Amino acid sequence: MRTAAVGRSGRRGRIGLPLLLLAALSASPVQAEEFSTPALTALRIDWPAALDQLRTEFAHSPAFAANFGFDIRRDMRADDSRSPALVRLNAITGLLYPAIGQSAVPVLLPLDAAALLAQDPDPNTESAALPGAQAGFQAAMFDAGPAGYDAVFTLDGNLGNSLPARVFARPVEIQITGSNLVYDIADPLGGKGEPVKDLAAQYPDLRRFIREGHVRYAFSRFGAAYVVSVQCLDSVPKPRRLACREAYPVAKRFLGALRLAGGMPQRQLRDIAAMPADRPVANSPDFTYWPSGELIPGSGFRKQDGRPDSTVYAQIRFPIAQTPAYARSQSYTPRAESGANGPFAYPWRDNFCESRSFGVGQCAMGFGHQGQDIRPGSCQPEQRGCDVKQQGVVAVRDGVLIRSSKQQAVTLLVNTAREHIRFRYMHMDPVQLDRDGVLDGRRVAEGERFGVVGNYLDFPNGTTRHLHFDVQVFTPDGWLWVNPYTTLVASYERLIGGRGRDLTPTPPAPAVARAGQDSALP
Repeated sequence: MRTAAVGRSGRRGRIGLPLLLLAALSASPVQAEEFSTPALTALRIDWPAALDQLRTEFAHSPAFAANFGFDIRRDMRADDSRSPALVRLNAITGLLYPAIGQSAVPVLLPLDAAALLAQDPDPNTESAALPGAQAGFQAAMFDAGPAGYDAVFTLDGNLGNSLPARVFARPVEIQITGSNLVYDIADPLGGKGEPVKDLAAQYPDLRRFIREGHVRYAFSRFGAAYVVSVQCLDSVPKPRRLACREAYPVAKRFLGALRLAGGMPQRQLRDIAAMPADRPVANSPDFTYWPSGELIPGSGFRKQDGRPDSTVYAQIRFPIAQTPAYARSQSYTPRAESGANGPFAYPWRDNFCESRSFGVGQCAMGFGHQGQDIRPGSCQPEQRGCDVKQQGVVAVRDGVLIRSSKQQAVTLLVNTAREHIRFRYMHMDPVQLDRDGVLDGRRVAEGERFGVVGNYLDFPNGTTRHLHFDVQVFTPDGWLWVNPYTTLVASYERLIGGRGRDLTPTPPAPAVARAGQDSALP
């Protein structure tokens, strides 16, 4: 009897143990989703085709073209990727656009180099022939690197009868990017647009579309992806707000004036696969955060939920100089989450898809906040020298700044062999930024302070004191806003030296099988 009893007990154990293990695993806390880096596709550039275009553009200036060599078979040898024609072109246009030869994609700009040199054999930024050679556009910023190039131009006035008169009174700002790196992101609105018939001969695959507050013209050439964009509103023209229909003729003039201005073949980049993101191993004793996409209930556009995104788009330095800091909504603060310290407390909360009127293709319905609000910690009595109005904002990476005078937004551009990405800071005092020389083309180093957290929104004291921070990555549709929340969580963890605790709700555990009950496994 004893042996039989042991046998029955063993049989029950063999059957019941797996169930108990499954129940125990189910009852354990849910593991938070791991952070990952983005995936990118490297485009292959057709430099012989670029040289063919350059030769065609110079054909109307035979005397000028005679100084350039266009033997593509010799110039593009596998053991010598340097082309004499491009070397000479870069030397000339580099006087206007410094380091243009560092662009790994052919640089298209509104510059007729042959016409310029025909009038002025020694061009420089003061050349009287330059405005005509640039079709009336003025260069505000140019940056080139392993991932391509970015440039900002302005068009002042209506240029007489050459363009329709517009209501918008200020200069129009036009941006162009050429890139050999595109981010592989889920983009439900991507690839759409309408052809531009009167530019179809010059740009067969050109498509125009209004997206995220810009009218964009996307096309491909020489294997690279190019986008020309103008910030505008799809609305009635106003003196201080450029309407998109006023931007159309400006952009078409810009596209019609594009010529090959430089660039240089470089080592072919490789596709970059997504990988687990680096994070501290040790846990932080106090930092907690809600997961990406977990909005304050009811705060999404038309009550829609947020969009989870566990991508760390770049390893950055946290944008506010000192800790602690709090990523929380500045527009929605439910009492249940306010706590004793109000907005100056953990946990963090994502508000990328919070209800706003800004275009955000990554959010449900196509509208959201575009970025993340961050409030620096309040000054404590024991903190000597702390000034709540002088809490520093720092560069998250080495890069170049994009900002015109009087603008409240500062964009930091990063162009390397592994990324083509932009970070935008908002609500700083534009008067102070102008005074400090935070303008187009200024280079900054990671961790360098270039401003303070402010409350400017079209006018002083227009919002609460906080930093709006967002991230844009380059895609075939141009620069798209992506959720910066996970990127900020990872950067904050590195700054404080500890991993935060994800507050992902734990689902209830299933019932455990009764002890001693026989069951059959499927």
